[in-house]
Amino acid sequence: MTSNRTDCHYCLQSLRGRKYALREENAYCVTCYDSLFANPCEECKKPIECDSKDLAYKGRHWHERCFNCAKCSRSLVEKPFAAKDELLLCTECYSNEYSSKCFHCQKTIMPGSRKMEFKGSSWHESCFVCQYCQQPLGTKPLITKDNENYCVPCFEKQFAHHCYSCKKVITSGGVTYHDQPWHKECFVCAGCKTQLSGQRFISKDEYPYCVDCYSRFYAEKCAACKKPITALGGAKFISFEERQWHGECFNCAKCSVSLVGEEFLTKQDDVLCNECGSA
Repeated sequence: MTSNRTDCHYCLQSLRGRKYALREENAYCVTCYDSLFANPCEECKKPIECDSKDLAYKGRHWHERCFNCAKCSRSLVEKPFAAKDELLLCTECYSNEYSSKCFHCQKTIMPGSRKMEFKGSSWHESCFVCQYCQQPLGTKPLITKDNENYCVPCFEKQFAHHCYSCKKVITSGGVTYHDQPWHKECFVCAGCKTQLSGQRFISKDEYPYCVDCYSRFYAEKCAACKKPITALGGAKFISFEERQWHGECFNCAKCSVSLVGEEFLTKQDDVLCNECGSA
């Protein structure tokens, strides 16, 4: 601009007919203004004169012609850019050098876009969705199966086991009985309803029974000791003419010798070894 002011505030030379710059209501000739106040360009290190555009970013300054991508040298004026280690980069160069790739689509996650992190991998927000319903997972609870993510309702619908007894989802643990899943708390004796998880039990007509209930309701009684024969744990028992004995109870009624695997004779309700039976 041309001045009507009298003199430069610094060198005191006349400003009549000359260009000048104002600072804090004081007028300076261009030479004095540039030497006193011009910012050095971050790129070329030369002063940014008062008749040049001064582009500033985080306390640093550039000539308009020097405000370029540090990698590809394209102008960043009025364009989005990113900073890395004090270097300015266009979004394309920044993405190629530093941006992570989306685990799902393998495309670059551009600076400024929302990024989801899960199990050490990065995802576009639009790619981080339930594999089944395709709804965004965001920060919702999720379950992973075969490297695919599912919201909890979809996972339960597709994969979770349902208890054979109460029909509700088994979220953890559980018991398998006759190829059917059960909650531990639902796997109970068909007689007394005692929980059987981790306990010894016996099957009868596809229902589980604790040892006591099975013995009380179904077990045959030993002809010798009159106690139930449960065969629990593979215990041996002897059966003869609709009578049963524990293996350890199948002895000669007179001399008590074991008759398991031996020939024997019967006399009324007694079983006898050949020697006692022949006497």
